[in-house]
Formats: sequence, structure tokens, C-alpha cells
Amino acid sequence: MTARGAAGRGATDRRLTDRGAAGRGATDRRLTDRGAAGPGPAGRRRWAPYLFLAPGLALVVLFSLWPFVNTVVLSLTDARILRGGRFVGLANYERAFADPDFWLAAGNSVLYLAVVVPALVLLPLALAVLVRREIPGIGFFRSAFYTPVIASAVVVGLIWQWLLRSDGLVNTVFLKLSLVSEPVPFLTDATMLLVSAMIVTVWKGLGYYMVFYLAALGNVPPALYEAAALDGAGPLRRFLSITVPQVKPMMMLVGTLSSISALRVFTEVYVLGGESGGPGGGARTLPFLIRQVGLGYSGETGYAAAISLLLFLLTLVFSLLGRRLARGDEP
Repeated sequence: MTARGAAGRGATDRRLTDRGAAGRGATDRRLTDRGAAGPGPAGRRRWAPYLFLAPGLALVVLFSLWPFVNTVVLSLTDARILRGGRFVGLANYERAFADPDFWLAAGNSVLYLAVVVPALVLLPLALAVLVRREIPGIGFFRSAFYTPVIASAVVVGLIWQWLLRSDGLVNTVFLKLSLVSEPVPFLTDATMLLVSAMIVTVWKGLGYYMVFYLAALGNVPPALYEAAALDGAGPLRRFLSITVPQVKPMMMLVGTLSSISALRVFTEVYVLGGESGGPGGGARTLPFLIRQVGLGYSGETGYAAAISLLLFLLTLVFSLLGRRLARGDEP
């Protein structure tokens, strides 16, 4: 009985010891987990990425998200620049669709896009192919083509205004060479003013997008051109069969970026045509109309906000279209 009792007490003690050890182990693990999630080093590492992102997120919310939400709210009111407004629902959008000035400005913006975007997709590519050649003095031409990019849009507009006015350099040369019998109304006719603004936009954007294409051309294997030359392909055939397919993704990117820029054009029209947007306001674009409607003592900020959102939707449509075209060309 004594031996059996001793054995029983020993087994009981071992079980109690094992249970105690298991309990202490579980308790230690819970304390360790709590410490990792708490203010210890592991917990701080978990929150570190969010702390680094916080300043950038705050700037995005303050300067992008909040203004956008405020514009949406304003577009649903009849607010003016000197007083608050009351909720009017979709009345501003109905007014825009019935406003001839809105449709004129929208038509000018779309026409601007239809002319400027193809020019800014093709001409900088041709320019990049030319300046990519290593010939004496090519650095000067690269710098000269890029100079308009770093110049202020206002300065560029004033230079072209001096060139295109009735007594400007272009009309003076045309008259001296007897190419025209009277000055060309570059700045006094609504259609010619819009065309002149397009020329300024293309001229200023050539060097900018040329750099994009130079980067893309640097990734084209020279062996492709050498093989095509051995097969008897001329410069034009090499350009169409090798250069264009190789830089097509960049062409899609340039098309998207230039579309957004064309729909946002304002400075060129303002500097060349003045505050009225040309004779009778015939060269006004959507950004120009937004400024006219939203400023002044009686500025209709609610209506201007509605036009701004319609411009945003138009820009979004063309951006998504460009993205869809880019995806369609992927293998």
C-alpha cells in the first residue's frame, strides 16, 4: 500500500507539474502576443508604413479629394461668388445642356482635341527620329526644340501674338511677298484664332513629347534596323515596320496625355484672344467658359462647378478610351 500510494502521489505530482507548465506556457504566449501588438518594437513596426503615408494622404485629401467633393456639392446649388446658395438639384446641368455658349465651348474643346492630339502624337515622333542621329551640332537642335517647353505659356502666347497680329511679322512677310492682298485675320476671326491657338499648343508641346519618344527609341534593338537594311528596306519602310510598332505603347501614352492637355487649354486662347475669347467669344473653350461664368461680382460658382464636372467627365471618357486602345494593342 505504501509503494502504491507513493506511485500514485508521484503520478499526480507529474500531472500537476505538466498542467502548471502548460498553463504558464499559454500565459507567456498570450503576454508575448499582447506585447507584439502593443507599444513594443514589433507594434511600432506594424504602424510605421501608415505613419510614412500619412503626410501624403493628408495632402491628397486636402488639395484633391476635398476640392472635388466641394465642387460636386457646389454644382447642386445656385451659389454665387459673394453669397452661399441653396440646393437646386440638377438644375445647373439642365441649364448647361440648354446653353448655346456651353455647346460652343464644348465643340471648340473637342475640335481642339481632334486637331492637336494627332499632331502631338506624330510630329514629336518624327522629330525624335531626326534628332536621335549623332551628327555634329545635334545637341544645339535638341536644346532648341526643347526651349519652348521651359518657357512660360504666357510668354509663348505673347510672342505668338506679336507674330500673328495684323501688323506682325507673319503678315508683314506675307504682304511683302505678295502672298496675300490684306492681312490674314489670325487674331480677329474666331476660327483663325482657334487655329492659331492650336499652332501655339503644338509648337510648345513638340519638345516635351519628343523627350518621351527619345526614351522609347533608346529601347529599340539596333539589330532590327540592321536586319531590315540588309533585306533592302529603306528609311520609310524601317520607320513604319520597326519604329512605329516598337514605340506604339508610348504613342498611346502621349495620346492620352495630350488629350487631357487639349481639353484643359486656356492660356493660349486667353493671351491671343483676350478676356472675351475672341470676336463674340467664338474661340472659347470649356476652361475659358468656366472662368467667365465663375468670376466677377456676379460669378455663378454653382453653374461653373457644374460645367467643371462635365469637363471632368469628358476628360475621363477620352482617358478611358486611350487606355482601352492601349490594352487592345497588347499581345
